Formats: sequence, structure tokens, C-alpha cells
Amino acid sequence: MASESTAKTDTSITEHLHELVLNSSDVEDFLTELAQVSARNLSEPGDEMLCAITLLRQRKAATVASSSPEAKALGLLEHQFAEAPNLTASTTRETVHVPDLGADGRWPEYSAAMAAEGVRSVVALPFHLEGETKAALLLYSRRPNRFDGRVLEFAEDFVSQTSLALRLAVRFAHYSETAANLRATLESRTVIDMAVGIIMAQNRCSQHDAFEILKTASSTRNSKLHDVAAAVVNALGQGPARTHYDG
Repeated sequence: MASESTAKTDTSITEHLHELVLNSSDVEDFLTELAQVSARNLSEPGDEMLCAITLLRQRKAATVASSSPEAKALGLLEHQFAEAPNLTASTTRETVHVPDLGADGRWPEYSAAMAAEGVRSVVALPFHLEGETKAALLLYSRRPNRFDGRVLEFAEDFVSQTSLALRLAVRFAHYSETAANLRATLESRTVIDMAVGIIMAQNRCSQHDAFEILKTASSTRNSKLHDVAAAVVNALGQGPARTHYDG
């Protein structure tokens, strides 16, 4: 069972998860840290816990993070079976507990494969995410009945808190991607505006006519409008076009 020294309070766990969200460079980095934190919090001296995180999209599962290479191998082994704890937990969004693989008859082929790897007990805990994406945290132990009582309660509470942090990480990643796309759009727009201004000055034409000239050149050369605009700016002798958004 998880000892008091390894089981953090709800407050400290929440704070640590928030730190992970803020300090991780991307969602994959966050999930890897999360798998390692999960394994550490539930392991005991001489009884290392193995943790893998699987993602389910369009009924296809993939291991996206793990606490160790051995945990990753076990997560990949899960995907070789059409029915296994990770798929059941992800689709039903309910905890799946296998106290003793040697005595469980729900997934005989799966149980035999895991037992051959030295795994004796498994628990799959679903994350509560938004939308169609489903995921589960998998914990493996070489001891039977490893997740009984307080350990299972602690694991379920940990995943419940983790689900909120994971939702935040996914949202932050979405906002960062959106901001990057917006920045690229603004930079592209600025180069095009510069090129239009040059064409207006060179041809003494209106803004509309200058833009049409740029569009025609883009179509004729079968090149992107931004690339043609950059070529116009560079041809003026200014070198690579810089924008107000360059660092």
C-alpha cells in the first residue's frame, strides 16, 4: 500500500500538477512527466510501479507516454489485444481493476501475455477529458492484489485531479498553436502589404490594381502569394523582408 511518505496530500498533488502544466513544453512532455510522477507516488522501496498512458482515437489506441522503457513495452503489448483493460476503461470511462492476472478470466490471452512479462496485477483508470478523445492511465505491478483498498482509492483520486490538469494542458497547446498560426498569418499579411505598396509606387496604380498584379504573378508562376510578395520586396534591394512581428 502507498505509504504516507509517498502519498502526497491533495493540495500538494494539485500544485505539482499545475507546475507540470506550466513548465511542460508540450502535451507529450506533460504526459511523460505525469507518467513518471504517477509511478513515483505509488511505488514503494523494492516495489517499483510501472505506468503507461494510452490515448484512444477512433477506437485505435496508442501509448503516448510511460514512466520507463519497460512500462512503454507493456503499454504497446496492450494494443495487440482487441479486448484489454485499457480499451475497456477508456470506452466505458470506468476503472478496470485486475487484482490477480492468474485468477482473472475476463481476458485470458491478455492475462497470459502480461503474466509472461512478470506482471501480476493491473489497474486501468480513465481520464475525464472533453470531446471525443479518450485516454487511460495504466498501472502495472509484479505483485498480486497490489491495488487493493487505499492504494486504489489514492490512484483514482490522483487520476481525477490529473484529468483537470490534462484538460488544461490540451487547452494551452491549442491556444499556443492558434497564436502561432495567427502570428504567421499577420507576418504573411505584412509582407504582402509591403509588396503591394512597392507595386503601387512602381506602376503608379491603385492598391486594388497592385494586388491584382501580385495575384496574377502568383498564378502565372504557380507560387504562393506570400512567396511572390517576398520576392518583390527582396528585388527592391531590401534583402529578406522583415515585418513588425519579427523577433
